[in-house]
Amino acid sequence: MVKVLISDKMSPLAEKIFKDRGIDVDVITNMSPDELKACIGKYSGLAIRSATKATAEIIAAADNLKVIGRAGIGVDNVDIKAATAKGIVVMNTPYGNAITTAEHAISLMLSCAREIPQANASTHAGKWEKSRFMGIEIMGKTLGLIGAGNIGSVVADRAQGLKMKVVAYDPYLSPERAKDIGVEKVELDDLFKRADFISLHTPMTDSTRGIINKEAFAKMKDNVRVINCARGGLVVEADLIEAIASGKCAGAAMDVFENEPAKDNAMFGNDRIICTPHLGASTSEAQENVALQIAEQISDYVLTGAVTNALNMPSVSAEDAPRLQPYMKLAEQLGSFAGQVTQTGISSVTIEYEGHAADLNTKPLTAVVLQGLLSPMLEGVNMVSAPAIAKERDIDITEVTHERPTEYQTLISLTVTTESQTRTVRGTLFAGKVPRIVDIKGISMDAKLGEHMLYITNLDKPGFIGSLGTVLGDAGINVATFNLGRASEGGEAIALIEVDHAVDDSVLDKLRGLEQVVRAQTLQF
Repeated sequence: MVKVLISDKMSPLAEKIFKDRGIDVDVITNMSPDELKACIGKYSGLAIRSATKATAEIIAAADNLKVIGRAGIGVDNVDIKAATAKGIVVMNTPYGNAITTAEHAISLMLSCAREIPQANASTHAGKWEKSRFMGIEIMGKTLGLIGAGNIGSVVADRAQGLKMKVVAYDPYLSPERAKDIGVEKVELDDLFKRADFISLHTPMTDSTRGIINKEAFAKMKDNVRVINCARGGLVVEADLIEAIASGKCAGAAMDVFENEPAKDNAMFGNDRIICTPHLGASTSEAQENVALQIAEQISDYVLTGAVTNALNMPSVSAEDAPRLQPYMKLAEQLGSFAGQVTQTGISSVTIEYEGHAADLNTKPLTAVVLQGLLSPMLEGVNMVSAPAIAKERDIDITEVTHERPTEYQTLISLTVTTESQTRTVRGTLFAGKVPRIVDIKGISMDAKLGEHMLYITNLDKPGFIGSLGTVLGDAGINVATFNLGRASEGGEAIALIEVDHAVDDSVLDKLRGLEQVVRAQTLQF
């Protein structure tokens, strides 16, 4: 039975969604790591916010876990590498709190421009320091966005409504998308030179860690103001304090910190730095949205195989999941066939999709091909971990879709290049649902793969079939299906034979001893 654990406090509507969809759910919050480790093995899904730490140790104990869902954007508290290696899908909800976080960034920018928190504290203290809090207008100023994704694009829209000019640095922002959201795409150094305000909306990666540092401040305009509602560590806090002290930076607003919860920080008490306790997603609407979204996403995955907002595998919609099933079976068989007959190190893999297959979401199909290909060589490979394993092994993966006409309604071709040779195997679906192998190494055939198969390459000479049948008959092995193909008369030929039972090594040795046989091998599907 499918069972889900909600281990962090979130909207009660998440629990209701699971129950309404027939999923058994436990809500147990504030568990210690040891308590979570002790119970995680009985759950298929884990729904968390930021408090639960899904470490490698926790994941190692999660023997039945299929999915971890983070109600929010950041997944710093999930060991994605460990989850991927174990075949656990990691999801987040990148859209649920985009509006809320963007509004907080705009609020902090306005507060920074007019020193509102400082003026509020002064007035509450009985002072009337009207001349002390001389702010600046934001109309006509340039806002520099570092990151123009879901949240950054909303910030851009709101800033344009305030009559600001917006420039953005984002390596993944296309010129078309930049035009659509009304920003000018620039390089980072250009942003530093031009921006009056800089707002960060990028994930924490090796390339973005400390992106605002001493060197960056040196390139910025005087009196620049910095807002960070993204991730602590994007701004080097000591360098920010120094820039404030020197007058280079007129002010900053920080919602996130290098170490959280931040109860002791060198920025605290600095009247030029506004600090809030990671409130970017803290509205009732956002918390309800992300809870609802993660409950729906986890439910869809465990019930139908649909994958949404996953960080370690391709997305598959609820509509696509059943449609993809026969294609995934074909993809797995092609990969498994190639993996079982490959005997040397793989350097590159090319997967080509034609006909109906070319119109599908091919990313999960490619992941399944890689799973089948690598499974005979490595233990514990699955469609989640296979692409990462291939990358770790420096296997070059190429995916191609063709619009050209083909003699089959659908065709998937897998070409594997090893240290010694290049081999291609092609497959189709019979009646739209039954996988068939239609080509091996350029030799045409029509073979349905069963549980126990014999793969034989031989010379096309008279007497082969009789000799083969005699060996199998003497061993009491019954043939279920028999498929032959040849390159040319008298040339290389291939036999794919489905048998009722596994063939032992002694029978294989006899087959290999036949005059016409070049290679004989058992395959399991």
